[in-house]
Amino acid sequence: MLEKYKNEKGFALGSYILEFMQSIVLALAVFIFLYMFVAQPNEVKGSSMYPNFENGDFLLTDKLSYFFGEPQRGDVVVFKAPPSEPCAEDQCDYIKRIIGLPGDKVMVRDSKVYLNGKILDQYFIPDNTITEGGTFNQENIEKTVPEGYYLCWGDNRQHSRDGREFGPVKKDAIVGKAFFKYWPPESIGLVPSVKF
Repeated sequence: MLEKYKNEKGFALGSYILEFMQSIVLALAVFIFLYMFVAQPNEVKGSSMYPNFENGDFLLTDKLSYFFGEPQRGDVVVFKAPPSEPCAEDQCDYIKRIIGLPGDKVMVRDSKVYLNGKILDQYFIPDNTITEGGTFNQENIEKTVPEGYYLCWGDNRQHSRDGREFGPVKKDAIVGKAFFKYWPPESIGLVPSVKF
């Protein structure tokens, strides 16, 4: 009788361990699926998106939206650093705002941004922000964003290395759209939609 009890107890413990391991494997599979295809966490590093995003903010990036639709002007996107950038070897990601879509004409003149011949209302950044040109977006020279590419700039123009320097990024380099800020706790919420 005692031997039978021991066997039953051992069987129950083994069954419990097996069920526990199956639960762990299932949870990991769901996490990996969500991380690879639905959303992933990203940390803002540096001040290139200040004041809308600060160094150390944590965001969730939606990786699914652009499978069903195209990126839009004003979207805050995370993308793989261009090959010309120093951190490309480490596979680092950049977070910037889309300024120009494929076919858009963009020019910097007298600290103002011209989009398709009209001054861009940059209500999403402080009024005193100075926008300077760079290697790609040189002052007073209108540039057309090529098909399949997106021109992405930081909100903190004077402290952002962005598309003004390295040019537009390919759509397939875009990881996804930043849609939810979850850290720090006082700023938890959806990333505000900006349209222009």
